[in-house]
Amino acid sequence: MTALGYTALIVAVLLVGAAGGFGIARLRFYGRGRPEGPTVAELLQRLVHTSAGGVVVLNKFGDVVLHNPRADELGIIRDHRADPRAQKAAQQALETGEAVPVDLSPLTERTALRGRAPAAVLGEVRPLGDGFTVVDAADESESVRLEATRRDFVANVSHELKTPVGALALLAEAVLDAADDPDEVRRFSTKILHESTRLGTLVSELIALSRLQGAERLPELTTVDVDAVVDEALSRCRIGAESAGIEITVDEPSGLLLDGDRTLLVTALSNLIDNAVAYSPPGSPVSISRRQSGDFVEIAVTDRGIGIEPEYHERVFERFFRVDPGRSRATGGTGLGLAIVKHVAANHGGEVKLWSRPGTGSTFTLRVPRHGARTTDGQPAAEPGPAAADHQVGAARPGDEGADGVTTVETGGVR
Repeated sequence: MTALGYTALIVAVLLVGAAGGFGIARLRFYGRGRPEGPTVAELLQRLVHTSAGGVVVLNKFGDVVLHNPRADELGIIRDHRADPRAQKAAQQALETGEAVPVDLSPLTERTALRGRAPAAVLGEVRPLGDGFTVVDAADESESVRLEATRRDFVANVSHELKTPVGALALLAEAVLDAADDPDEVRRFSTKILHESTRLGTLVSELIALSRLQGAERLPELTTVDVDAVVDEALSRCRIGAESAGIEITVDEPSGLLLDGDRTLLVTALSNLIDNAVAYSPPGSPVSISRRQSGDFVEIAVTDRGIGIEPEYHERVFERFFRVDPGRSRATGGTGLGLAIVKHVAANHGGEVKLWSRPGTGSTFTLRVPRHGARTTDGQPAAEPGPAAADHQVGAARPGDEGADGVTTVETGGVR
């Protein structure tokens, strides 16, 4: 081979090597440059599918392009089609170029994928451009419920305050008209004292209830002697019980301790005792018992009064609810006593249970975690099993058959 041939061969080898090296370097460069993990599109898809609200993307014809599982649960998507109200709002958003609020609340009772459908679903439809819109909706059932509760509370308070205030005005006029008759003045003055006391009690209980309303756990807990709580509550109610001819019996001291607020617990127990006395016939007994059940201390107040129909077992803990309004007003009740008991129990991480049978009587049981039963994060210990609840009812009601009629309060007056 000539020198020129050798030179050409060397140049060819160099060119092939250069090309190969460039290719390998290019592959290495792009291999290093590509990021590991999901792409931006994949992350956006995950974001949509894990959103707490319902998200639906519609095209200009109102067809579903993309949606997440929550949209199905909220009822925005049914049979792979968007709710007609959402489609109508989407068309309006495309025409105006602005966001359009829309109410997507269920029109009829139905069952969602996870439990019952929300009562209120509110959303907004926004244009995305190029004929696409997005429906963004959320479950607003709790907000709607709280607003309805607030309106009812204001209406009830207005009514309850209006009654004694109106009575005081009428009685004051009667006193003025009977100024020359000492007996009439004395009679009307006694009624004025009664109504003013009732008004003061109502205002005090409204203040107490407003402080407890959120059911947040109490920030400062002290060790409370259960026997001391029972003794103090009994001393508050004894005069009223003696006036009504009711004998209150108490079991032996227990030595039990719990973590809580003594003043609130005394108030709650006093309300239960007052309630039992108010709805018991003269001469009938009211008993108070206490015991430990698992990690809970239970204080039960039992009466042999008129009892409560099963359909009212939860409602008696609502503010201002009365099974018999006429009887409640005759006893001077405010309609807030049992609501306060419910919230005191909730604030202590406990509950209040009710056993009642018409014509037989009732047992209200206040259950609060015992001393030291809370975990390191401040949460109460585990709930005792059904056997403990059965035993509690049997202990409070000797001779009654098991736990029939037991109601654990979850929703929150007097009877």
